Amino acid sequence: MASDSPAKKVLVPIANGTEAIEAVITVDVLRRAGADVTVASVEKQLRVDGYHGVKIVADALISDCSQTVFDLIALPGGIPGAANLKNSEVLESLVKKQAADGKLYAAICASPAVALASWGVLKGLKATGYPPFMEQLASGAIAVESRVQVDGKVVTSRGPGTTMEFAVALVEQLYGKEKADEVSGPLVAFLSTDFKAIHCLGKLKQI
Repeated sequence: MASDSPAKKVLVPIANGTEAIEAVITVDVLRRAGADVTVASVEKQLRVDGYHGVKIVADALISDCSQTVFDLIALPGGIPGAANLKNSEVLESLVKKQAADGKLYAAICASPAVALASWGVLKGLKATGYPPFMEQLASGAIAVESRVQVDGKVVTSRGPGTTMEFAVALVEQLYGKEKADEVSGPLVAFLSTDFKAIHCLGKLKQI
């Protein structure tokens, strides 16, 4: 039976220097789950030059989204992408309001430290991020080395290699575990739980 409830609204901001893997996988997985995802550029134009020269075309400019209410705001990382996101006053305002309203917000790679922690929205919360930025992250959060960390309404993750897990975790936060399993199954997603299971099996075979 089809649901009459509206799709969850998600904002994925991008900038020059954004890590394309993190942006595209996050958008793709969330859309597979049925989310209404808006990709918004914090630059003056829709097209951004992502990390490693990958071109990404946004759906809108961040200024077009300033009055929109989102169920989730998810920041990709990349350098200098994370810093460019951090320097967007519109995005900062949106994320701070998201936190104040008790709504979901998330970041991966350098963005938990460079953007979220600097905006003060990780205080007292467990968060993870790109290894070289963990010391910076610790100044504004309880830094942990999880591949994906969920604490209340905040989801953070480490980098390009953990993006699939990050995106699936966002689906679970928005729609529940059943939907997350439904989406991740056809992707043949190799999640951290699978790795742990295989690692344990390998140890058993060595005994």
